[in-house]
Amino acid sequence: MDLSSPISTVVPSLDGPVLHVLVQSEEGLSGRQIHKLAGSGSVAGVRLVLQRLAATGLVHVDDLGNSLLYRLNRKHLAYPAVEFLADLRSTLISRLADELSGWRVPPVHASVYGALARGDGDLDSDVDLLLIRPDHLDTGDVRWEQQAGALMQTVVDLTGNPAHVFELSRTELADHLATEDPILNDWMQPSIPLTGLPLEALLAEAGQLTSAAK
Repeated sequence: MDLSSPISTVVPSLDGPVLHVLVQSEEGLSGRQIHKLAGSGSVAGVRLVLQRLAATGLVHVDDLGNSLLYRLNRKHLAYPAVEFLADLRSTLISRLADELSGWRVPPVHASVYGALARGDGDLDSDVDLLLIRPDHLDTGDVRWEQQAGALMQTVVDLTGNPAHVFELSRTELADHLATEDPILNDWMQPSIPLTGLPLEALLAEAGQLTSAAK
């Protein structure tokens, strides 16, 4: 799945980015506005797409004299499918959170970072996951490893993209903070929480422990 434009999984043409823009707006937009927000194609190409979509009834066109404004026809039979495709990113995040909520050994924290969290990337981008396990778990705990492996397979099944899991304990998180590991910025900017304690709270706690140990 193209992580920057998930709708392109099914609508690989310029129609995909155009529909994605229209789904996000309740107000009418000009062709130039849609082109700017879509970030692909040309103004002329976007207008051709809009004319084609208008011919199907999926897009309404309001003639204001000096300009034409385009908006989705949310009563169209095809609209629910367009809305679903445009929101695949949120659906993926929700499905991952649902799977994590059923873990027999729940993580202290789980979040998505990297390309998926930023909303960029491409077809080859990894889905990056941060998992923080409880300190009492032994390294290589079978139950935990099975859960983590199943989660990685779920990512592949849902998207076709590889999953990259950065896994560590609460103590190891404190070690990363103590050494000011640059990867902390990747985990934080931005990230999307899936389950467990907020990462900010865990980092604050780890910072207090680190200060007390000095």
